[in-house]
Amino acid sequence: MLAILTYSSVFGSSIERVLGCDDIYKGYICQPDMSQYWGQYSPFFSVPSDISPRTPEGCRITFVQILSRHGARDPTAFKTALYNATIQKIQNNVNQFSGEYAFLANYVYTLGADQLTVFGQQEMVNSGIKYYTRYEDLTKHFTPFIRASGEARVVESAQNFTQGYHQARLADKLSIASDEYPYPINVISEAVGSNNTLNHGLCTNFEDGPDSNIAGNAQKIWQSIFTPSIIARLNADLPGANITAADIIFLMDLCPFNTAASPTGQISQFCALFTSREWHQYDYYQTLGKYYGYSHGNPLGPTQGVGFTNELIARMTNKLVDDHTSVNHTLDNSHATFPIGGGQILYADFSHDNDMTGILSALGLYNTTKPLSNTSVETATQTNGYSASWTVPFAARAYFEKMSCRGSSEELVRILVNDRVLPLGMCGGDALGRCTLSKFIGSLSFAMEGGDWTQCFV
Repeated sequence: MLAILTYSSVFGSSIERVLGCDDIYKGYICQPDMSQYWGQYSPFFSVPSDISPRTPEGCRITFVQILSRHGARDPTAFKTALYNATIQKIQNNVNQFSGEYAFLANYVYTLGADQLTVFGQQEMVNSGIKYYTRYEDLTKHFTPFIRASGEARVVESAQNFTQGYHQARLADKLSIASDEYPYPINVISEAVGSNNTLNHGLCTNFEDGPDSNIAGNAQKIWQSIFTPSIIARLNADLPGANITAADIIFLMDLCPFNTAASPTGQISQFCALFTSREWHQYDYYQTLGKYYGYSHGNPLGPTQGVGFTNELIARMTNKLVDDHTSVNHTLDNSHATFPIGGGQILYADFSHDNDMTGILSALGLYNTTKPLSNTSVETATQTNGYSASWTVPFAARAYFEKMSCRGSSEELVRILVNDRVLPLGMCGGDALGRCTLSKFIGSLSFAMEGGDWTQCFV
């Protein structure tokens, strides 16, 4: 574990910057050669960017929308039962544990189900601090309008974000904003049949049709290729364990989940059971699941993000939402629950990894990524920046910025995903990753035309 406790001066007051493995500004900093290859189970880390994420010289930010995944959580109820059963099988079948496996002899499965961990809560507090300090020219004057999808861990993540935002505001001696904390959070129901742009579920053919099997099929092929050597090694090291390909994935999952169960993000002992090369293979396994499940690898994946994209268009252009997919018009037609204009320039929405993947795809952000191979690893560089860990780790965040720049008669748009400035090739992005607002909106015809929503119910 990285035992670091330092302090950073923010606005003349001390805010704890690094405790354990998590840094407010850089994210998770322990063993990056491993922890940045846990797919969607990686803790947030600042992704390398070819373009500086700093506000360009001569520009000032005029609008910011953050779209965030919830913080690190326990496994789902379904998975936690499988993980526990895997541990029980190994402990019942193996007589001796030695070396790096020694801890398994007395390991007790204590992971919960579905809830944020303490570490995940702190990730979101850190996210709120970072958002405030990054956009201090705006946040010292304004408070974001906040929405959260209805799952408990998502709502709690939004609350934790506001705690961090509030902490940073209190530390800002120059803030002149009215600070009526706690800030209101608009929660959108995830009940079956509910219109919710932050949670998919309405598109029948996507949820239950043949397209719902594409990701699993791609993963099975890759799993059959990269796990045999690992199976052979672990079964040789643990005679009688009878470890299967499925067990390998479960044991690898237990590395990030046990790490997230540590309040300071201490690297789990499960992590040392696998090599760096194997973690790259695992990361790619998870990337295949996201790409073929919710991104351009699934015919209906990007369509799941159309509703939010149309809401973003409305916010950026100060016009009413025009959408016939997943938008809740009862909410979006009311200024109280979907404010547009009138000085509202900061927005914060909280969702899930699958929904963020669909939204980023609906925006066309990874449309230069070629269909991913299911027989060999492709790095994030080879996929033009697409991987599960680079796009939707725990506490992932995308910043959608508008800026006014010297020499430009029109506002410019820039998008950062986990601190990586995207090139915005779909709208002719410049060397700093910016498009004019009109060209950016013009590139979103897929969403404005409803995507392939008509294919959801045929």
